[in-house]
Amino acid sequence: MKYISALLIIMLLTSCQVTETININPDGSGTIEVFQLRDENSYLQLGRPYSDSEKFKDTIFVFQDYITKYAVTFAKFNKSDQALFQEHANVKMHIKVDPVQMENFNVISSDFKKIEEIPNLYVSLSLANSLKENYPVSKESFKIKYTFDGFTFKRNLLIVDQQKFDKDKKMLEERKKMYAKYKLAQSYTLKYHFPRAIKSVSNEKAIISSDKKTMTLKFQLSDCLQNPEITNLEVVLEQKDLQ
Repeated sequence: MKYISALLIIMLLTSCQVTETININPDGSGTIEVFQLRDENSYLQLGRPYSDSEKFKDTIFVFQDYITKYAVTFAKFNKSDQALFQEHANVKMHIKVDPVQMENFNVISSDFKKIEEIPNLYVSLSLANSLKENYPVSKESFKIKYTFDGFTFKRNLLIVDQQKFDKDKKMLEERKKMYAKYKLAQSYTLKYHFPRAIKSVSNEKAIISSDKKTMTLKFQLSDCLQNPEITNLEVVLEQKDLQ
């Protein structure tokens, strides 16, 4: 089976809503969750009824479960790929497909002690499939790095394989023309909760909650896929909580 990158999977769905949520505690620990939802009304609008392959599924697992279950396959991968699998060992995944209730979503999440330790959750499902099916691991064209020193939070997305990125971008442009006449539900939302009040956000379109501790920033998904660096962000917190 031909490998399809996590980023390309999102693109091919054409009607996906992605929400990246981060909660940071006072000690710098926290949680991250990437929720990918296929909007079923948009999907059916494209004339794509459910196929026999889309049977009911509701699966929850931790990546380490796959490393243990497919230990023989794991041993066949090179040291670099094995190390990549181990980076995702604590990542939790929830995959649900319900044709009757018209639900189709993936939830990928992880706890962290330091935000710099977060692996690229956008490739976790693809890596799990590679391990399960013994597919070659295909590296992504991008990586996301997070940093937080207690007062300044940064999200930096870097293109690490320009050739692959350009290829994916060209395919996206072709699909964008193909579905231009449809009104599809496509969104990419960043929702971050901080332990102190927010002083400033580098993107002026960000919405800050009334208690100033939560920031929400919404993009058009296709814009992010074509120019993912627009999601780069810096959030500066107040030195002291507002009274």
